[in-house]
Amino acid sequence: MGKTADLTAVQKAIIDTLKQEGKTQKEISERIGCSQSAVSRHLSGKSVGRKKCGRKRCTTRRGDRTLRKIVEKDRFQTLGDLRKQWTESGVETSRATVYRCVQEMGYRCRIPQWSKVLFSDESKFCMSFGNQGARVWRKTGEREMPKCLKSSVKYPQSVMVWGAMSAAVNAASYQEILEHFMLPSAEKLYGDEDFIFQHDLAPAHSAKTTGKWFTDHGITVLNWPANSPDLNPIENLWDIVKRKLRDARPNTLDELKAAIEASWASITPQQCHRLIASMPRHIEAVISAKGFPTKY
Repeated sequence: MGKTADLTAVQKAIIDTLKQEGKTQKEISERIGCSQSAVSRHLSGKSVGRKKCGRKRCTTRRGDRTLRKIVEKDRFQTLGDLRKQWTESGVETSRATVYRCVQEMGYRCRIPQWSKVLFSDESKFCMSFGNQGARVWRKTGEREMPKCLKSSVKYPQSVMVWGAMSAAVNAASYQEILEHFMLPSAEKLYGDEDFIFQHDLAPAHSAKTTGKWFTDHGITVLNWPANSPDLNPIENLWDIVKRKLRDARPNTLDELKAAIEASWASITPQQCHRLIASMPRHIEAVISAKGFPTKY
């Protein structure tokens, strides 16, 4: 395996994580079973066999040199910092343009720590959720007796909830959620600092229009495998919410929505911090299990 193109999304994510832990390229290649050259190419942001895009240069060569100097001066600056200094040098530009230009120069935004990742996911909540099926007291041989049977709703009312944590929708509605809910939340959490957004590869998420939305807003999206092997910590939050709903037992759709909001609001920052802090252990477990299910 000698090409970056041969690396799976999981391997790429693991390479980034192990690099942040200080592992050498040799150690990383031995850990995930690929060549050192493949690791090197991925970390340097180089690709294999890809044609250059036909995008026009975003600024003048002089402007490019200025931006490169700004980036090289401090590799840990936020996108907002880069834009501010570039503007002060005489180049009036947007955050999205700065992001595109540094990408064209070969720089890639890597994950310094998991606390900078905004994890997101959707989960479906049904009116019948929490009942776990009706319970009945019966004797041996009474299984088919009418008084021991209870009808069930084939298609119960349900609510699809989108959530995000830090420390079914179509592309258009998903982008509306991002615009009106994700962006304000990210601004409260990170201010003008850079952050990395995580979502799975659901059709609405992987749509070209959604990808363009992130590019236009200068937001880095975490490379995520198509079939994530227990990597997203927000799944644990959904479990917490659903356990709390078992006691609420809502009878109407409005009661269900209110119960979901109350359960979500009761999750403490400490719980989120613990889940995100466990990401290195999640990655190690996935590596050890070779992509198969883990205890997480």
